[in-house]
Amino acid sequence: MSDLSLVIKRILDLAGAVLGLAVFGLPMAIVAGLIRLRMGSPVLYRVIRPGLHAEPFLLYKFRTMRDLVDTAGRSLSDKDRITPLGRFLRKTSFDELPQLINVLKEQMSLVGPRPLMVEYVKLYTPQQSRRHEVKPGITGLAQIKGRNTLSWDERFALDVWYVDHASLVLDLRILLQTVVKVLRSDSVSPEGDLDVPSFTGSLSANGAQHGLHGVPSGPSGDSFSIRIES
Repeated sequence: MSDLSLVIKRILDLAGAVLGLAVFGLPMAIVAGLIRLRMGSPVLYRVIRPGLHAEPFLLYKFRTMRDLVDTAGRSLSDKDRITPLGRFLRKTSFDELPQLINVLKEQMSLVGPRPLMVEYVKLYTPQQSRRHEVKPGITGLAQIKGRNTLSWDERFALDVWYVDHASLVLDLRILLQTVVKVLRSDSVSPEGDLDVPSFTGSLSANGAQHGLHGVPSGPSGDSFSIRIES
């Protein structure tokens, strides 16, 4: 993106975050109350994530799990700790809405590669690390092209493709498709993201260096025609 496009993107991020908090403020307050009632405090899940240039920041999400441990004091699996409310929040992506605060704080953008675990940074190939050349986003290309049904290498390839082709028009298309995907619950497995294995590194040095070819299509069909080559 050009410097002017980055300025416009930041203005749109701010406007979108303010509008989002205004529109979803009441539902978010209700959800916060339900979490407090059913799971207690805290209402928000706070976790360190790598942002632009892999600089760490504190990310906010609605809490979706209970703090449950076994007899040895070890935390139970995510599937055992998640609540029905938490499962609903994850399926609808409503748990991500507190990240609008991260957008206001200039730590995130509305659109960009999703912020993943800090532990993954050291496992990335040089190509995969390029996903940190832009701010992380609440939604991104990988989220509308398969979300948790994609392999890690496919997700990272889409992230890098976005870095190389980022534009205001592309962001708008991703935002519009995100709304459609959320309403349809597309690309979400029955267990949400609980059944996604942790990233342990690519199988080969070229694991995430798939070729990506993508051009915007016409008004009908998918907004992107992207082919992943192995």
